[in-house]
Amino acid sequence: MAAELTTTARGGNPYSPLESYLHVVHALMLRDMRTRFGGTLWGYAVVVLWPCIHIFALIGIYTFQHIPAPVGTSSALFFATGAVPVLIFQYISREVMKAVLVNRPLTYYPQVKLFDLILARVLVEIVTGFIGLLLIVSVLVALGIDPRPTDSFVAVTGYLAAILLGIGVGVVNVAIVGFFPGWLIGYALFNIVMYVASGIIFMPSFLPEKIYVWMKYNPALQLTEWVRSAYYPSVGLRVDYLYVVMFALTSLSVGLLLVKHVVSKRT
Repeated sequence: MAAELTTTARGGNPYSPLESYLHVVHALMLRDMRTRFGGTLWGYAVVVLWPCIHIFALIGIYTFQHIPAPVGTSSALFFATGAVPVLIFQYISREVMKAVLVNRPLTYYPQVKLFDLILARVLVEIVTGFIGLLLIVSVLVALGIDPRPTDSFVAVTGYLAAILLGIGVGVVNVAIVGFFPGWLIGYALFNIVMYVASGIIFMPSFLPEKIYVWMKYNPALQLTEWVRSAYYPSVGLRVDYLYVVMFALTSLSVGLLLVKHVVSKRT
């Protein structure tokens, strides 16, 4: 790792500050993938396939039980459009926190800052999630299901919002776990509650209005409806786009401030 983090170019010429920083991030990403995935292609494949297996297991259970989708003609497409954005958000927000816990000793290198660990893990998770999304789309096509949304722009922005929300909440988690390491388990339990209440296997908008209003405060539910609105525009889902974006940006801002001025000083 020390050799990877060197700031001297070939021939003894020093790198520019930007080049040095990019080399540090690149080295952290490579180390992250090697240590987490066992240094093999199969190890990386397991990490990519795990959320996909989660989604297809969910699809399989409801398909074999002949439970129809609340909307649309394809149960597989209905569950996939709900599960993918929620899992993207949850995986990024959780893995960013784990990255800091596992790789904190690397901050003893003068080239490595706490933010670098966060950025490297975010980039790895985005690439991994994109590969997983391509795999899910490929399987749906192989099953004869058309995965193309009615409104591609809304679908893409929904996935981008899931990434942004995952980063924002993940940085807040980094700040929290810096004081309470047990939050790693606490957040896993909290994620289960958010997952169940996100509307992956049902349509929250079909619930009584008094219940639905309170459920809308769950940003994961908003992500589900954001992406589904691109596939089922006739349902008339009411997505609060500003709420999701502001929740993500506020979380990111608060998290970065805490990481910079509080957590970093404790390391």
